[in-house]
Amino acid sequence: MSIRDVYIVDAVRTPIGKFGGALSSVRPDDLAAHVVRSLVGRSPDLDPARIDDVVLGDANGAGEDNRDVARMAVLLAGLPVSVPGVTVNRLCGSGLEAVIQAARAVALGDASVVVAGGVESMSRAPWVMRKPERAFPAGHEQLHSTTLGWRMTNPEMPAEWTVALGEGAELIADKHAISRVEQDAFALASHRKAAGAWASGLYDVEVVPYDGAELTRDECVRDNTSMEALARLRPAFRTDGTVTAGNASPLNDGAAALLLVDEAGLRETGREPLARIRASAVTGIEPQLFGLGPVEAVQRALGKAGRTFADLTTFELNEAFAAQALGCLAAWPDLDPALVNPRGGAIALGHPLGASGARLAGSVAHQLAAAGSGTGVAALCIGVGQGLALVLER
Repeated sequence: MSIRDVYIVDAVRTPIGKFGGALSSVRPDDLAAHVVRSLVGRSPDLDPARIDDVVLGDANGAGEDNRDVARMAVLLAGLPVSVPGVTVNRLCGSGLEAVIQAARAVALGDASVVVAGGVESMSRAPWVMRKPERAFPAGHEQLHSTTLGWRMTNPEMPAEWTVALGEGAELIADKHAISRVEQDAFALASHRKAAGAWASGLYDVEVVPYDGAELTRDECVRDNTSMEALARLRPAFRTDGTVTAGNASPLNDGAAALLLVDEAGLRETGREPLARIRASAVTGIEPQLFGLGPVEAVQRALGKAGRTFADLTTFELNEAFAAQALGCLAAWPDLDPALVNPRGGAIALGHPLGASGARLAGSVAHQLAAAGSGTGVAALCIGVGQGLALVLER
């Protein structure tokens, strides 16, 4: 059996909304349907009935994104009912996992045309409550927020594994001696690059605003922030810590989708591909050091692709925390940091968990298309200790 080449024909995403912001009134299944509908509509020569599957990442699934949000998106987007849909969950890596699983299906010949992406509405994540152990309890019950992080944790888990995500970032800052000033400078650069990219129109080709929401660009980008403003923020996880709301990614709402095809599917779209998928890798690490998960994943993916850091044109690394991103960069001395997140990262743009990986893959694909040729990487850290990476080429 021969392995088929897999092409990314197009990639779209919503503007990313802040927690409780412009997209907070939009259901996650509607966000997902919007990017699926927009993506398919941008390839008018493709018969939607030819789509073999829709694979979406979603990190929550406890609220309006329940019961397979990918299938719900297919139906709400108006695609033929014959088009199936499946939802995958690798927490923060869910959107990229969806792209990788879709690419694998195309490469193996199980599919010719697949939509892949992800969605998250952290604003609309519900509270949940466990059922009582016995009937008719007389006491109070606890509600758990499903917005982010550990909840209803198994007591068998070692305590050092189940620290808050921000405490994990503090541990990485300790491990690599990353100062508050370095983290704030990294965050400031993220905002400046994002603001510059928006001002230059670099996101116009991929962002599809949601009809009815007054949001045309990413809501968390702060054009006028400064080191002085960032320095005024208090540490969020330790009284003497270095991780703040300003040097961490915010809570967000958004969705993204990509169109993946083989050679036959490419002919049906009548379009030139943005990029080709070369390799991927996933790795595990101690849960409390989740932020360093991409270190090994990226190296493995590059090795599979027969490439090194010297071959890269662009690199999209999800900025869960500045400390986490800087910790990864410290482990890659051969990587030119100027290649990383040239259009800003998640600290500025936002991190809607299930959508972020798809946003990163789409951004790399569009950057390679704009450059005309090259090699790019998309990578994320993942809560509970994993790393995920994808290598694209053009």
